[in-house]
Amino acid sequence: MPQDDAAGAERATDRARDHAESLERGRVLFAGPCTFVISAARLDQVPEAALPEVAFAGRSNVGKSSLVNALTGRRTLAKTSNTPGRTQLLNFFDLGGRLMLTDLPGYGYARAPKADVERWTRLVDAYLRGRPPLRRALLLIDARHGLKDVDRRVMAMLDKAAVVYQVVLTKADKVRPGESERFLDATRAEVAAHTAAYPEVLATSTKTGAGIPELRAALAELAA
Repeated sequence: MPQDDAAGAERATDRARDHAESLERGRVLFAGPCTFVISAARLDQVPEAALPEVAFAGRSNVGKSSLVNALTGRRTLAKTSNTPGRTQLLNFFDLGGRLMLTDLPGYGYARAPKADVERWTRLVDAYLRGRPPLRRALLLIDARHGLKDVDRRVMAMLDKAAVVYQVVLTKADKVRPGESERFLDATRAEVAAHTAAYPEVLATSTKTGAGIPELRAALAELAA
């Protein structure tokens, strides 16, 4: 085998090994204990910063609670509902004493009084802008609908606040494979223009498990 080919094969083997090890670290982290800490209706109820945090943000009914459950392998850790706006508090979960997961109320449309929606939208914005241990915000986008103006508003706010965020597509199983790839490419191109956006866009499905191991691996890199 020519020397260049041998070196290329060795690099490919190293990458495959690193990828497998990364997936295993993520699996082990999320297979560990995960306990509910508190539900906060106000910023002064938010727990003290003891662990790195990852927040799950997105439009109402995008699947934030379902994704938390899928990552941790628990069906009812975070309360889910088909009704937009069911989550109205900041819900904190301690993942093995290494990472704090924060399930945020959805923004945008919700079946709730307008005053309530405005109140928890302000709460989410204030949390995202002013939480020092927040290592990454996961901005969940429904793969069937793509980025909306309300998502772009949140992205602009996070850019301004220099909060690193990663776009995660949910419900990818509901999109045809060809359409999914085109949409993923378009989303990557738009995300690349944002200063605080993490460059990798992940497509996930809580129904099929697609993308869940990769997201676990990415979050394990942030854990204490």
